[in-house]
Order: sequence, then C-alpha cells, then structure tokens
Amino acid sequence: MTALGALIRRDLRIALRVGGGALIGVLFFLTVVVLMPFAIGPDLGLLARLGPAILWLGALLASLLTLDRLFTADHDDGSLDLIVMSRTPLELTCATKALAHWIAAGLPLVVATPVLGLLLNLDTSSTAAVALTLLAGTPALTFTGMIGAALAVTLHRGGLLLAVLVLPLAIPVLIFGVAASDAAITGPTAFGAPFSILCALSLVSFVVGPFAAAASLRQGLD
Repeated sequence: MTALGALIRRDLRIALRVGGGALIGVLFFLTVVVLMPFAIGPDLGLLARLGPAILWLGALLASLLTLDRLFTADHDDGSLDLIVMSRTPLELTCATKALAHWIAAGLPLVVATPVLGLLLNLDTSSTAAVALTLLAGTPALTFTGMIGAALAVTLHRGGLLLAVLVLPLAIPVLIFGVAASDAAITGPTAFGAPFSILCALSLVSFVVGPFAAAASLRQGLD
C-alpha cells in the first residue's frame, strides 16, 4: 500500500506540473462549452435542452484528449518496464494509475460543470444533476480508456489508435449519462434507472479495465 500511495503521489505530481496535461482537458472542456452557444444560436430554451448532452460530449472528448498520457511518461523514462517487473500485481498498479489520472484529469471536469452549466442556461438543480452523472460516469471513461492507452503506449503514433479503440467503449457511458441527466431535468422517465446503469458501467470498468490493461502491457512489452 505504501508503494501504491507513492505511485499515486508521483502520477499526480507529473499530471499537475507544467505540461503534464491535467489542465488541458479542463481547457478543452471549457472551449467546447463556450463555442456551442455560438454554433447553436441565441435560443436559450434550446441551449437548456441540449445542455446535458453538450456537457457530456465535452467531458468525453476531454477525457480522450488526456488518456494518451496515462502510460506515456512511464514509457518515456523507462519506469514502465520496472512497474511491469515489480512484485506489486500489475493489475493493482494499473488501477492505481487510473485512479490518479481520474483525480487529476476527470475530477476537475466534474468540479467545472456547475460553472460551465451557466453558459448553457442550466439552473442550479440541472447542473447539479449533470455533475452527479459525470461523477458517476467519468471513472468508466478513465478505466475503459486505460485499455486503449495500454495498447497504444508501445506503438508509434498510437494516439489515433487510442481514439478508435476507446470511443466505441465510451458510447454506452455517454448514452446513459445523457439519459440520466435528461431524466433529472425534464423527465418523464425516472432518474434512477439510467443512473443505476451508469454506476454499473463504472463498476464493471473497475473490474475489467485493470486486468485488460495489464494483459495489454505484458503483451506489448514482451
């Protein structure tokens, strides 16, 4: 546990330093939300109806933008080989790195959502509902995206491959995240059903993601 705690602190320092990439996702999220009102027009009612989908789409794209950095720093300095050969189970190490990445890059998106919701004419309860769904769903984006990051880290120009691999896995999270947000804001469907499925997707990704990523790393570094 001491080694895993040290790994979380190291990854957070790398992500939060200048050029680490943690703030790139938030800036991209902000850019998407700011530009959407200009593209849609001055219809405030339409903005409010599309607001949850816009916020979720921005969060998805921001997550894809930062996923390639999940294993890149370790691969560049050679520490990824040491991590693979260490006595700590690689699956647990992958889960720890994904948790650190979500804290640095995913959690700020959730924190920024109430502020950015004002730009989309969403009231306080609506932005709180969207932020809650993002809090439940963004871990699934990180832990499923970790599989693509592990596959692409050993490949030249693997960023495009990462997007191709991760996007189909992220579509169900996007669908149920938007459905839960819409249900909380406008109805008439119940909020609990899509939100429960969204939480289930995150729980499944917690289990499947580390094992699939560890297998990909072992195969790619052999």
